[in-house]
Amino acid sequence: MNDFPHDQVRRTAKEHPSIFEPATLVLGLLMAVLGGVIGIQLLTRVGITPNSSVIGAVVAMTLARIPLAVLRPFGSLERQNLLQTVISGATFGGANALLLPIGIPWLLGRPDLVLPMFLGAFAGLVIDATILYRLFDSPAYPASGLWPSGVATAEVLIAGDQGGRRAGLLLAGGSVGGIGQLFGIPMDVFGVCWIGNAYALSMFALGLLLRGYMPALIGVDLSEIYMPHGLMIGAGAVALIQVVMMVRGNLSSSTGTKGSRRTNRVLVIGFMAFALAAAGLLFSGGAASEMSVGMILGFVVFTAFAALASELVVGLSAMHAGWFPAFATALIFLVIGILVGFPEIPLALLVGFVSSTGPAFADMGYDLKAGWILRGKGQDPEWERAGRKQQYWAELIGFGVAGALVLMVYESYFQADLIPPLDRVVAATISAGADPLLAKSLLIWAIPGALIQWVGGPSRQLGVLLATGLLILNPIAGWTAVVALIIRWTLTRRYGKDAESPMYIAAGGFIAGSALTGFASGAWQARR
Repeated sequence: MNDFPHDQVRRTAKEHPSIFEPATLVLGLLMAVLGGVIGIQLLTRVGITPNSSVIGAVVAMTLARIPLAVLRPFGSLERQNLLQTVISGATFGGANALLLPIGIPWLLGRPDLVLPMFLGAFAGLVIDATILYRLFDSPAYPASGLWPSGVATAEVLIAGDQGGRRAGLLLAGGSVGGIGQLFGIPMDVFGVCWIGNAYALSMFALGLLLRGYMPALIGVDLSEIYMPHGLMIGAGAVALIQVVMMVRGNLSSSTGTKGSRRTNRVLVIGFMAFALAAAGLLFSGGAASEMSVGMILGFVVFTAFAALASELVVGLSAMHAGWFPAFATALIFLVIGILVGFPEIPLALLVGFVSSTGPAFADMGYDLKAGWILRGKGQDPEWERAGRKQQYWAELIGFGVAGALVLMVYESYFQADLIPPLDRVVAATISAGADPLLAKSLLIWAIPGALIQWVGGPSRQLGVLLATGLLILNPIAGWTAVVALIIRWTLTRRYGKDAESPMYIAAGGFIAGSALTGFASGAWQARR
């Protein structure tokens, strides 16, 4: 791949396209509306939101080829990257981070808490994205990390710009990905397994297969004994320790030491911001009246820790595997909150707030990874910083438009009983209360989760990825991952490093084709 795929002229930060250019801003706002509508429709009617980064890339490429003078500047890969960042932020921000949290108090019969929950979730969303913006290309979340969907998005844009053999291979991969998705084969998983860490993805596949087949083999659903939850608690705790050790360690270079100090500062400020937002949410919702002063302080600290821990673990999963258990991680902290003894309404606010963090962290990581590739992989640091800053503003614009859409439509959706299915899981969990055996099960399974994560180390994330697979009921995805990893091993064993670049391009096609087909299929189901 060329360092600057479509233009070999070395640039300066002042020349970088801005999201606030009139034409770019207008198109960005329109794409944000599209992304927000896509996310809301699919989350309420189908229960999922697709990876819209690739969709945004295809739309941006298409616009660039319309023979109109006003669209000529969008032949720039940087502007295309900004547009796909806007639609991506609007899709995940509007659906996962805003609509999902406000559905929880609605289901619990407290519509008066919808607006406070919305404001708290929006604050969590912005803090979440800001932390990722500050942590991207740090020792914990390096730009050179895998971020598979970001690689796929960049490959789509570069292939559209360069054409030739790369475009042909990407198109072939996209066709295979789309056809496979039509037949129920999750080709995005196949593509991720050609890009991501093979050890981590092997554990992910193992988790998917165990969750899918153990009930038939032993007659017990692993989720009913809280095995996935306990493993994630143990693995997540160790992962957080590993992150702290990574950024606080004595790195050999001065740049690394500076990066570690920056990361420490970001994490501390992020925790304080989450604590302030959690306190504001608790008092604005009137839930503080149900608790003592000590419990209020405990709630604020616990919620801030849960939000920070959730986004960091979700970010690690996204970076290594391309899948992230954002809602499952929030559900785990809900269960812990139940065991601690928080009242029902504060619990609803807690899980809503925590679920607003994580999706944007992971999704923005993909977008920044795509931009990093398109801008020459950091060879021009000033150019990279300027582009990353514009992507951050593009993400916030997407959040703002999506937030306005959610406020406009949520009441009509909820009154028609179009509520995200995951909210019903939360409401049922809160209503069920604490199971006497719950704490024991979580503690038992947390021990092997912690050990697996510690043995694998921070670069492989074995415990987190095993728990991620166990939290997802999709055995076909497990077999897909196994087949993809076997083919990958065979190709690399035969062709060595020469196989890597074609595999990455084909994998980008698999992911893109799967995403586009999944989006079209979901939209069709939503219409019905």
